[in-house]
Amino acid sequence: MDAAQPSDLDVDELTWAIEDFNTVFIRLATVEQFSFSTLSVLHSLSRRGPMRVTDLVATEQIKQPALTSLINKLEAKGLVHRAPDPSDRRAVLLSLTAAGEHIVQSRHDDRATKLADLIGRLSQRERTTLSRIGPVLQRLVAIAAEEPHPAAGE
Repeated sequence: MDAAQPSDLDVDELTWAIEDFNTVFIRLATVEQFSFSTLSVLHSLSRRGPMRVTDLVATEQIKQPALTSLINKLEAKGLVHRAPDPSDRRAVLLSLTAAGEHIVQSRHDDRATKLADLIGRLSQRERTTLSRIGPVLQRLVAIAAEEPHPAAGE
């Protein structure tokens, strides 16, 4: 069995389904409207904790000048805080402020409420199937996190 294309799984069909679902999912939250890049940075800092700009460049897939500009705007809005990196005083760690964390949490809560409504429209069998997907998706996220990330623009 080819690891890239398991015979018991139509990866192309799964990719389309995930892409279509993502299109719906990212639009479920209607509170605190921001650009995708802004929300992605806030989410990364919320889920991963304090990070250097260079680490965010790898995860956000945007070039460092654009990310630095975005971080400056987020800091001016009181959503992100800069602090010296205790392991290297020349470097800076970015973290969310309470206001930044509130945005992430309120969007999560809004999205969860709307997703629960959609799930409520599924059959019991579909809900049972869906209940098994979360751990698998978390495992895929963990596997992807182990992969090296090329710098933006590479």
